[in-house]
Amino acid sequence: MKGMQLALLTGVGILMGGFALGQEEAIAAVPVDEAVIDADVVPDEGEGEEANERAKMVEPAIKQDVTDIGKPTTLEDAVRLQIFLDQKLFGPGFIDGKPGNFTARSLHAYNRSKGRSPGDWGAVLEDLKSELGETYATAIVPDVAKEWVNPNLPYERSGQAKQKQMSYRSYLEFMAERYHTSETFLEELNGKEVAWSLEPKKSLKVPNIDPFRIELLTHGKMNKESEEFLDRTVVIDTKGKQIFIYAPGEVAVAPGGAVVVVEEGEGEEAVAQKLIAAFPITPGKAQFIHRGAWKIANSIELPSWRYDKQLLETGKRGDTALQIPPGPNNPVGIIWNGLTKSGIGIHGTSDPRTIGRSQSAGCIRMSNWDASRFPTLVRPGVKVVVR
Repeated sequence: MKGMQLALLTGVGILMGGFALGQEEAIAAVPVDEAVIDADVVPDEGEGEEANERAKMVEPAIKQDVTDIGKPTTLEDAVRLQIFLDQKLFGPGFIDGKPGNFTARSLHAYNRSKGRSPGDWGAVLEDLKSELGETYATAIVPDVAKEWVNPNLPYERSGQAKQKQMSYRSYLEFMAERYHTSETFLEELNGKEVAWSLEPKKSLKVPNIDPFRIELLTHGKMNKESEEFLDRTVVIDTKGKQIFIYAPGEVAVAPGGAVVVVEEGEGEEAVAQKLIAAFPITPGKAQFIHRGAWKIANSIELPSWRYDKQLLETGKRGDTALQIPPGPNNPVGIIWNGLTKSGIGIHGTSDPRTIGRSQSAGCIRMSNWDASRFPTLVRPGVKVVVR
């Protein structure tokens, strides 16, 4: 499990911002000189094509035993609920109008952050009435998508290693991840003919959200420690398959008792923390979970991945390895957040369908759109509790 590496590409900084549908957007970062950084990165089971297919057949974890009141009964209400939760940083998984396990857990977390009964769906539906505008918007496929789509991307590692980038395989995949949804849902909204004939400057009906703009990320950029985030705490619930982020603040007391995280210290030195975000994850298998308190050691955008077949099969480092380039279909996704526990990190994925379904070999996997928000909430030096 040890001896894996992240190969990084140096680059310039990241720019995060709002969005304007139908407008041309930022120019994609261009790879520059490569620099290799040694790290014990454990590849996830479920990131290979065969494992991903198996994972799609596995049912997600059983929903929490919480009384649910006022669940949405129409597709429109369900989509609006998911959009609302997503934009409040309580990720429901795919925005697809199917409020399943992840939507329920994100709603429960959001309600706990407000000091309400976790299963009160009606209260959240009331919240969104005054905050959400139109449910859908018309998005124009930007010209920059040309830099991120390669329909001929190989499936074999040997072929991938010869590529400059692990791109999306279609414009539909590009737009689905951009708007936090699935290719299937975009087909339902637009029809298969429209969905699969996409190209730059063509339009598409999408959930009306702030999009994930991959072109604003930079190959190999290191997100640095920030005083603004050091007093926050990350809690990884490996059984509930969620990652929670807490920040100092007034703690809402939910019926039944919500989880309250405090910084190290006692009495007046203890600082209560409030839940500010929650996202669905795929945790490691039980035998690989390293429970305890760690810290985020580094945060690297668009990393490369060192593929060592012998290491994966035997646990011993081989004499040869392949360098898999960065990109959204890289096995570690669009960002790597390494912990002080060697070999363990919080990262993106090449297949968001497997979030919550397949189990990794120790790392914490998130969808790329959720993982991209991590540096806006948490930076190196922040405490991480794995339970």
